[in-house]
Amino acid sequence: MSVAATSSTVGSFCLSRPRPSRCMARATMAVRSNVASVSPILTKLKKDCATPLPVLRHVAEAMAKDMRAGLAVDGGSDLKMILSYVDSLPSGNEKGLFYALDLGGTNFRVLRVQLGGKEERVIDVEFEQVSIPQELMFGTSEELFDFIASGLAKFAEKESVKFHLPPGRQREIGFTFSFPVKQTSIDSGILIKWTKGFSVSGTAGRDVVACLNEAMQRQGLDMRVSALVNDTVGTLAGARYWDDDVMVAVILGTGTNACYVERTDSIPKLQGKMKYSGRTIINTEWGAFSNGLPLTEFDRDMDAASINPGEQIFEKTISGMYLGEIVRRVLMKLAEEGAIFGKSIPQKLYTPFTLRTPDICAMQQDKSDDLQTVGSILYDVAELEPNLNTRKTVVDVCDTIVKRGGRLAGAGIVGILQKMEEDSKGIIFSKRTVVAMDGGLYEHYPQYRRYLHEAVVELLGMEIARNVVIEHSKDGSGIGAALLAASNSKYDHDF
Repeated sequence: MSVAATSSTVGSFCLSRPRPSRCMARATMAVRSNVASVSPILTKLKKDCATPLPVLRHVAEAMAKDMRAGLAVDGGSDLKMILSYVDSLPSGNEKGLFYALDLGGTNFRVLRVQLGGKEERVIDVEFEQVSIPQELMFGTSEELFDFIASGLAKFAEKESVKFHLPPGRQREIGFTFSFPVKQTSIDSGILIKWTKGFSVSGTAGRDVVACLNEAMQRQGLDMRVSALVNDTVGTLAGARYWDDDVMVAVILGTGTNACYVERTDSIPKLQGKMKYSGRTIINTEWGAFSNGLPLTEFDRDMDAASINPGEQIFEKTISGMYLGEIVRRVLMKLAEEGAIFGKSIPQKLYTPFTLRTPDICAMQQDKSDDLQTVGSILYDVAELEPNLNTRKTVVDVCDTIVKRGGRLAGAGIVGILQKMEEDSKGIIFSKRTVVAMDGGLYEHYPQYRRYLHEAVVELLGMEIARNVVIEHSKDGSGIGAALLAASNSKYDHDF
């Protein structure tokens, strides 16, 4: 398996915290008097988190099986297997000026790109990021989309002479919208519900593209949406523009998802919903997968306390939002029943999500003899002052949880590839096949990345794994949306 080099820049994974004064008063809780040994707790944790080859094989096979069931009928499995309606993938021949808008959180990003075809590719690109005022996250649909359209209009006004739109053409935009949507065509989709802290009235049940197009009209902005995509589909499109062998895209960051190129004759539920080009991109929504995962008491407790118990189990096991929280819950039990932090436990250790995945990543990078960074982070996060043996135990717990997450993510990737291999009658593994990866967890957590790669090689075997290239595609979703706007343009493709 070939692995592209990744940036060592920390980026969104901030590995340092301001160190509070040690004179701060500490709220503590007394440890139970019937202190048990730490060893049995750790032994059980490692047993429950174990991902030997048979477990990985079961997960990969179950992933492929659930993919088929989700393609057969809506609601057929935990995996939604959403049709993207992308039947024209970027080829590298695209020419012209195209815009992209990425809305997926508390910021939105606008981008424009001048494409020059096979010879010149990306001639120029510019982008801006705009923060969304918190009151608009709880306002009306019209207020939110008017704000976005206003930001887009201001960005468009700054279009320099480097960018050229052919006469008589309207500017076209690819819209990356990373909220639950029931897509109805390449340029339309009904919002199912807002997530990520948004609670905007008047949008649920409406076409989000229509909302944006109407807002752009109110701003006097002569632009139309020609492609609606989610961030995973955008990542695949952006990576495929440079490499025709890209067949799968995976995002491993705060959350996780995967999409892949599917044959239209392998989608029973398609039933004439789109023109048959022979292939399309399927958004798996694989975070909802749950079949045969090795779970612990800490996973079950975290899930029960979550806002969506029983849902997104794969995401809660492998993604950056949850790895640090699972470790915190393990440390809490070790503190209560094993007294690894002494006779009292700071109250801060009981605060959910106080230990973040960037914290456990930073602790695993500590190569000092006294594990100074580990001690500093534990004090900063929870006012803990562990001795060296305890610091080693904490790193061991981090590694156990991260190893399981990385290896399960690798098994999920193999499940997708195996499904494609079976349907293509052997042409996926016999040639170079690229999996485009994006997201801060994959980019910035070297141990996680290594465990993922190792699982892929174990499952496929060294010979087949040589043909599987796992490639980092940083921020590919933004330009990918612009490329999909180009390849799905309403104008004749003169390229």
